[in-house]
Amino acid sequence: MIQGETIAAIATAIVPQQGSVGIVRLSGVTAVAIAQTLFHAPGQQAWESHRILYGYVLHPETQATVDEALLLLMQSPRSYTREDVVEFHCHGGIMAVQQVLQLCIAQGARLATPGEFTLRAFLNGRLDLTQAEGIADLVGAQSPQAAQAAMAGIRGKLTDVIRHCRSRCLDVLAEVEARIDFADDLPPLDQGEVKAQLGAILADVTQVLDTAHQGELLRTGLKVAIVGQPNVGKSSLLNAWSRSDRAIVTALPGTTRDVVESQLVVGGIPVQVLDTAGIRDATDQVEQMGIERSQSAAQAADVVLLTMDASVGWTQAETDLYATIRHKPHIIVVNKLDLGPPVALPDLSVPLVKTAAAQGEGIDALEQAILTIVNAGQVTAANTELAVNQRQAAALTRAHVALRQVQSTIAALLPLDFWTIDLRDAIRALGEVTGEEMTESMLDEIFSRFCIGK
Repeated sequence: MIQGETIAAIATAIVPQQGSVGIVRLSGVTAVAIAQTLFHAPGQQAWESHRILYGYVLHPETQATVDEALLLLMQSPRSYTREDVVEFHCHGGIMAVQQVLQLCIAQGARLATPGEFTLRAFLNGRLDLTQAEGIADLVGAQSPQAAQAAMAGIRGKLTDVIRHCRSRCLDVLAEVEARIDFADDLPPLDQGEVKAQLGAILADVTQVLDTAHQGELLRTGLKVAIVGQPNVGKSSLLNAWSRSDRAIVTALPGTTRDVVESQLVVGGIPVQVLDTAGIRDATDQVEQMGIERSQSAAQAADVVLLTMDASVGWTQAETDLYATIRHKPHIIVVNKLDLGPPVALPDLSVPLVKTAAAQGEGIDALEQAILTIVNAGQVTAANTELAVNQRQAAALTRAHVALRQVQSTIAALLPLDFWTIDLRDAIRALGEVTGEEMTESMLDEIFSRFCIGK
């Protein structure tokens, strides 16, 4: 990436013939000059920063009108990238924004790479790395809690914690190195105080690191598979839960031939519910393929809902199926209570929910049972205020290991030089979280996951 270049991209999702507004964004030293070449603002409108101009995008050679638009000018450093930024607010759809983008490129702008606007904001000191990743998380948030955690990152809550830990590590390192370099001029190192500081830093790092699973859960959601024998009401359960007719429901067993998905939010957590084909011995090749997919979905799920027919009771088939999913977090759903009295069940000491899916009964209890599993730590979801991602967790894990190693080094009465090795490793790892210690290849990898135009 060459920061002196002016970049351009479509900054809004484009839906053919449906979008009301489409935005073309430019950032760089020639952004304003390109806008002045392409945009005609009638009357006496002032080209000033943070003002909206009304006018027309004109082809610079033919003077043909490309679009009636608004122009927003944000001059450096009061912009997202801390460079001159211009936005053309065009009519939505495909043609208008594509034509404006092509005119910008013809005037010397370069098409932005994924995440390049945010990368420039990071390189220019507008954001640190955790804030930049928070922006990507906010764009991709699938629930209010995920958005809340992303906003915490954007506001710098994670940054504040990590920088405070890193600053304290630097203080300890400075004290240790001072004793190495000026041993005769300084009083002996207070090892008790150093141990206390390291313990406090390690506790803070551990607390943040414990949110890693929570962060993954908020970003990717919880995968829940509904499994069971044919005709136990799995599709009715999905329809009642999602309040839609996603799955075909008939009295014939084996109706569901493939995995049917529905996206829900339970207790603020995105949930992908998978209605699977009934698992039984089947001779029909298509049904057998559906059963194989059901088994794969059950193994890949975070939580399995083993559904049974209350009017039939627990059979050998349920026992066999239970043996294949018992190693995963699971709930037994006793469905079709409206068809008869509850039946006796084996004492499995697992969560059990009674439902009448066709009547829409028992769904609240089912959601609560899932949240109970989540909050019990089987699938972690506790603190939505702060949640680190996988990259941040990897760096924090290295910092955690290094800090523990410093403690071991002190306990082993090794020389001070050995202390500094692991302290520097911890400082380096904490710096990777906020972006203070990063390589160009690492930045490219992180920002390649952003959308173009952000």
